Amino acid sequence: MSTAFNPAFEPIFSGLSDGSVIPYLGPGALNGVIEPATGKAIPADSDSLILAMNNGQPMAPKLMFEFPRAAMNIELKRGRSTINRFLDTTYRDTQWSTSALHEWLAQSHLPYIIDTNRDIQLQKQYAATPHTLIVGTARIASREYRYRLFHYDGAAYSLIEQEAVDTSLPILFKPLGTPLPETNYIASDADFVDYITEMMGGFAIPAFVKRMRQNKRYLTLGLRFNRDTERMVFSESIFGANGGWAFIPHPSDKEKRFLARYNIEIINADVADFLTAAQERNTAEVA
Repeated sequence: MSTAFNPAFEPIFSGLSDGSVIPYLGPGALNGVIEPATGKAIPADSDSLILAMNNGQPMAPKLMFEFPRAAMNIELKRGRSTINRFLDTTYRDTQWSTSALHEWLAQSHLPYIIDTNRDIQLQKQYAATPHTLIVGTARIASREYRYRLFHYDGAAYSLIEQEAVDTSLPILFKPLGTPLPETNYIASDADFVDYITEMMGGFAIPAFVKRMRQNKRYLTLGLRFNRDTERMVFSESIFGANGGWAFIPHPSDKEKRFLARYNIEIINADVADFLTAAQERNTAEVA
């Protein structure tokens, strides 16, 4: 589908500019990112993560259904450290090419971005920009909340409490974790059960985000909604939303029904189409 810029897209881009539209990134946001040395695509969606975790070999059909299920199986057999080590090696220790989408988002100076991938592309793009990082956590009995907050001063991260957050800085929310500045992941079934339960109870989103997100609209990029896991994390993350848009090529009936509940309009296009529209808009502005 061609998405050469047209006025119908203007509410999306103007909303992104003024902060009333919040990007919500899924695995498809990493399409096109490769390891330059080998040409291998970064594993991001469920199937590619399972194959990468299992040395390129498929697992049993019931485990191939979803990455959290496969990760739970590996965790039970080989320990949690195996999952953390795999994700650290994949996202922290492997060099990947730069994502054009993440580069565009950072250059747009957006106040709040939700990134459900576990990679560090977004953090790398914000490496010169002070910001607040929110990282989802799970199964930590000693902590009341299911997140950790970090302040980035333009050079390094430091752990902070809610009261110390500078709300004027951009916010990067990584609900499913990241290896930087420390390893924290929502990966296995047990993680998701705990994390989503605490989201529903109000303990996985900081208070300043709960206030800021009221009546915001959302723009999903690279995210499908055919599985309960993605739908539940999304629903709790956008509580108080006022509609939005979802770039989904060839949406399923299940996705249409789910997003209709949130007054989110489906655009039958993908991330590459979104970037084309952004470039067309920039060209039109220059002209």
